[in-house]
Amino acid sequence: MMSTFVIVTDSSSDLSAELLTQYDVISLPLTVTMEGRDPVPNDEVDTKEFYEFLRSKKGAKTSAVAMEVFKDAFRPYLEEGKDLLYLGFSSGLSNTFNAGRLAVQELCEEFPDRKIFAVDTLCASLGQGLIVYYATQKRAEGADVETVRDYVEGLKPNLVHLFTVNDLFFLHRGGRVSAMTAIAGSALGIKPIMHVDNEGHLIKLGTKRGRKGSLDELCAMMESNAINPAEQTVFISHGDCLEDAQYLADRVREKMGVKSFVIDYVGPVIGAHSGPGTVALFYLGKER
Repeated sequence: MMSTFVIVTDSSSDLSAELLTQYDVISLPLTVTMEGRDPVPNDEVDTKEFYEFLRSKKGAKTSAVAMEVFKDAFRPYLEEGKDLLYLGFSSGLSNTFNAGRLAVQELCEEFPDRKIFAVDTLCASLGQGLIVYYATQKRAEGADVETVRDYVEGLKPNLVHLFTVNDLFFLHRGGRVSAMTAIAGSALGIKPIMHVDNEGHLIKLGTKRGRKGSLDELCAMMESNAINPAEQTVFISHGDCLEDAQYLADRVREKMGVKSFVIDYVGPVIGAHSGPGTVALFYLGKER
């Protein structure tokens, strides 16, 4: 009898507790430290309160999941005789995946009869969430852990991350844009269009003037690149700006006939670096 297997991710996937339950996925929390407060697991942070905190121009720092936490979380499933697939936060943005990979290496020696794999998704936020979603759909079709691992590896070059921010302050503080760019962009209403590249790094693609202009540009870029968009489930995450996320979903629906969306918050781990007003669009395209 084929062994069932467990899919594990981390909280940078921005999958809600409801979706994690629905997809039958385990998520390990990164830690968030809000200025003047003690560190807490990401999933214990009130997201709405977190964005109000950021709007006051206070900062937050994030910490990766430690290797021992991964080992302690993985071991009970392996002891039950289950195989395991860890789908981790892009190694280009965090040390979390590396800790998970090392945990898998050690546990492979401890459990030689189990199949234990770690995949660097090269994804973040609901882009990572979307690749987890596809993995769970493949598992539900009866695929084994190796088949799902290979399937996910094949999806990575086509998992498009497009996003824009409303306030360049947070990208500047994180070293993503210069002080001059942040000041000039804010004064002129210039909004950057960013993406996560094939190495899992955050890259600026261009700029658009005005908030609606930047959201329309995300839609236009998807229209030029998406593979059979009407048949996809499209994920959209937002930094406490649901109306803007819904505006983008309406544009994507109108332009490409997409029927299925998941819209949710950019969680504290990613939001600490992108800030309030972030809107991100995730789908399968011809290229990242």
